[in-house]
Amino acid sequence: MELLLYLVLGAFAGVFAGLFGIGGGIVIVPVLVYSLAAQGIDASVSTHMAVGTSLATIVFTSINAILAHQRKGAVRWSIVLWMTIGIIAGAALGALTAAAIKGPILQKIIGVFAILIAIQMALELKPKSTRDVPGRTGLGIAGVLIGWASAIFGIGGGSLTVPFLVWRSMPIQQAVATSSACGLPIAISGAISFMVVGWGEPGLPEWSLGFVYLPAMLGIAITSMYFAHFGANLAHRLSPRLLKRLFALLLFSVGLNFLI
Repeated sequence: MELLLYLVLGAFAGVFAGLFGIGGGIVIVPVLVYSLAAQGIDASVSTHMAVGTSLATIVFTSINAILAHQRKGAVRWSIVLWMTIGIIAGAALGALTAAAIKGPILQKIIGVFAILIAIQMALELKPKSTRDVPGRTGLGIAGVLIGWASAIFGIGGGSLTVPFLVWRSMPIQQAVATSSACGLPIAISGAISFMVVGWGEPGLPEWSLGFVYLPAMLGIAITSMYFAHFGANLAHRLSPRLLKRLFALLLFSVGLNFLI
């Protein structure tokens, strides 16, 4: 039953990763928090494990999403390169920040973030394209901030990277594709950092590498890799307005539950 949950979770995460460029973590983290708690894992480590494991699964999700977008020539690799320099440092710093926050408080922070993303998706709030893409320094600074926040929330950064790139006058499909590519260094740096900061932590279950829970990572990765490809193809063919609003309702409910 546990494996089936992770396989289904991976399928949903993969579709959303490819379709919206959000990395899937905004779906994975809440479900992992609930499933780990149901297994009797202590609340002091379960939220950190959910975040670390989410980042590890996004490594696999991102690869397939990147390949699908690259086949359509939508990834702006020069932007990915300079943002990655900042992302690596930011994600490592984010993991250290998350490790310093107690589990229940981190859960509430993630709940607030989920509600904000739900409102943004439901109302389709988008920044106006008012400026050009910044230079190398600007991209590096943006990478630090996005990597830092993404590691705290266990996401691939798409909910932050896509609005930033659209604001800097990038067409939405290129923004989603470039965001997917930026999700890979966020996930790698963040996952490794969560392994390190969680190493030897008391209360971790068997088959854990620090704050990364291997059974969940593998189960989610198996299906998310295929469904990320499916979602990326849909992104170029469908208008996802209704799906966004339904997804926003789900996120709002999850965020509210975390706060309560």
